[in-house]
Amino acid sequence: MSSSEAPPAEAPAEAEPIKAVPVRHYGRWVAGVVILFLAFIVLRSVITNDALQWPVVGDYLFDDRVLRGLQNTLILTVISMLIGIVGGILLAVMRLSPNPLTSGAAGIYIWLFRGTPLITQLVIWNFLALAYPRLGLGIPFGPEFVSWDTNQLITQFSASLLGLGLNEAAYMAEIVRGGIQSVDSGQLEAASALGMSRTKTLRRIILPQAMRVIIPPTGNETISMLKTTSLVVAIGYYELMVAAQTIYSQNYKTVPLLIVAAAWYLFMTSVLTLVQIQIEKRFARGTSRNAVQRQGWAARMFSRGGGNVT
Repeated sequence: MSSSEAPPAEAPAEAEPIKAVPVRHYGRWVAGVVILFLAFIVLRSVITNDALQWPVVGDYLFDDRVLRGLQNTLILTVISMLIGIVGGILLAVMRLSPNPLTSGAAGIYIWLFRGTPLITQLVIWNFLALAYPRLGLGIPFGPEFVSWDTNQLITQFSASLLGLGLNEAAYMAEIVRGGIQSVDSGQLEAASALGMSRTKTLRRIILPQAMRVIIPPTGNETISMLKTTSLVVAIGYYELMVAAQTIYSQNYKTVPLLIVAAAWYLFMTSVLTLVQIQIEKRFARGTSRNAVQRQGWAARMFSRGGGNVT
């Protein structure tokens, strides 16, 4: 009986690494060159235009009247946003309430303040004394305990805060409501199973998770509020635009003073944008979006989108 030996198995050939060829984005380079060329033309035109009177811009950039208007603009922005955020949270909670009266009252408020122009609201608050000469506290259809003259109670500053803050609350209510509803409903059910009250659940579980959705539009609203404060020019409150108008109505340097106001608005919005980016990064920690945000604009613009894959 003859025995046959099996031939030895051949060793598997070593796989060669796949060399990925990066995609060339020539369109990005062409678009970048065109944009840089156009930016150069515009910048040169602005700098060399004698009609813009850049020396006058430099003279008034740090003028005391301009800085006082800038200070009032910042004060209006901060206080109005605080009113808007606090009021927006309360309105959002009311809007999500199972009580139809509470939800309906919040819905009517949002409908009213979002449905009328902000400048109209500012004028109404400023001239409220025409409809209500005195405002008081007391028992309805009964004795009045204390009252105030409306013109003395609601000054131009108070009217500005009421108009900007209450209007912003209507928009913030929808932002907060969207953030709350973005949290999975199972979180609320789990908290209820643990015996947590609705208020405690909202404060400890829902709102911290909703902040990732609420923060970006809130930052945009803050930047928008900074520029929207210029509408108080309709009631004559002294802020940055009113300061610029007051000066150029005296010296007739209209264009340079408008450039001064625009320069300060650009500076403040740029600072707020940087703050917003840092806050968004903080609340985006631990998410895949945070890795995308760490890419700089240059990496997104000039990346060739590939590497070696082994």
